[in-house]
Amino acid sequence: MSDAAPTFTVIGLPNQADFQPGDAVRHMLEAHTVFTGGERHRAIVARWLPAGHRWIDFRSVRALLEEAAMSAAPLVVFASGDPLFYGIAGALRSAMPAARVHVLPWFNSVQLLCHRLALPYAELAATSLHGRDWQELDAALLRGERLVGVLTDAGHTPADLARRLLDYGFTQYTLHVGEALESPSERVRTLSLQEAAGAQFDPLNCVVLEAPHRCPLALGIDESALAGLPGRPDMVTKMPVRLASLARLDLARRRCLWDVGFCTGSVAIEARRTHPHLRVVAFEKRPECAALLDRNAHAFGAPGIVPVIGDFFEQPLAALPAPDAVFIGGHGGRLGELIDRIDAVLAPGGRVVINAVLDSSRHAFESATARLGYRPLPTLQLQVDAHNPIAVLAAEKPSVPTQEKRP
Repeated sequence: MSDAAPTFTVIGLPNQADFQPGDAVRHMLEAHTVFTGGERHRAIVARWLPAGHRWIDFRSVRALLEEAAMSAAPLVVFASGDPLFYGIAGALRSAMPAARVHVLPWFNSVQLLCHRLALPYAELAATSLHGRDWQELDAALLRGERLVGVLTDAGHTPADLARRLLDYGFTQYTLHVGEALESPSERVRTLSLQEAAGAQFDPLNCVVLEAPHRCPLALGIDESALAGLPGRPDMVTKMPVRLASLARLDLARRRCLWDVGFCTGSVAIEARRTHPHLRVVAFEKRPECAALLDRNAHAFGAPGIVPVIGDFFEQPLAALPAPDAVFIGGHGGRLGELIDRIDAVLAPGGRVVINAVLDSSRHAFESATARLGYRPLPTLQLQVDAHNPIAVLAAEKPSVPTQEKRP
């Protein structure tokens, strides 16, 4: 077993059965004896591998690192396209920063599709759905990017992608789909969202979304435009108060927001639209509010909000993405208990914000956060039209845990 950091040479391959390696790749192959990759990669390079070589079928990054630790010989890893574009080279660097990684890349599939279409991919926002959720793509859509490259997989096909864009109102986009690029059956199609939503595609594909121009979403949703509870027009956070509350949460520097007591979803939706990088989890006790959130999120183009329906005090919070920002929209008269539950999962340096109309809510918030050693932020006092004045209260959890909580 070697104590030295492993060395990997990662070679990107085209989707070509008759691949002819250049001099740099040939020299690498001649200088090595241990190779790994998928079955498709082996089929492409088999005739170029040296006599007496050893081939390892690729299973996982962990298995590859274990193999490298046991091997005295450096490894050559074959990959598709550019190994640094959501590929194995980046995964190796992340898993073992000390590893020596040398890369001989090919074009990635999104580059190839841009080449076919003469699109300036320097302007393109790259995203991947390959083995991932929608978060990265959603963020690019919410930023209003003009060109978006998308790596797909069997669970996120171009048809699935088109339907999501239609569902959330991102109708400015056209889909360019590259199928089996570089192979004899290569096909490039440009489709409307409606056409793509009902089409079938080769499993080996990638997508470029194109819009006529950048189209970022507007700041501030008028509360009158949101669907609400019947007969409860005031059960929505007013736009000026909502924007002030989000500003107090300092969301540009946060990773995950919890909206506790979302009702119509106005705070969660505004946060998702204005801070596309943010993961948003929204809690609500009333089951009828789930449909309101879904309706409003679709109407205002805010995909990716995770709803949690039921009593907050009964939810398995540790199973959810941990927050570093929490907006309290409702507490059922148990504000102190609720803040204690939040404190158990809130990241150090995280912030909690509540809008208080009653002095009792204000005192309960200030008492609970002071007991936990939180730093209070200056209170904002707002009044919208003829509504009651509202205090926007905010407190920040210590970055370093306090030695003991005050009684």
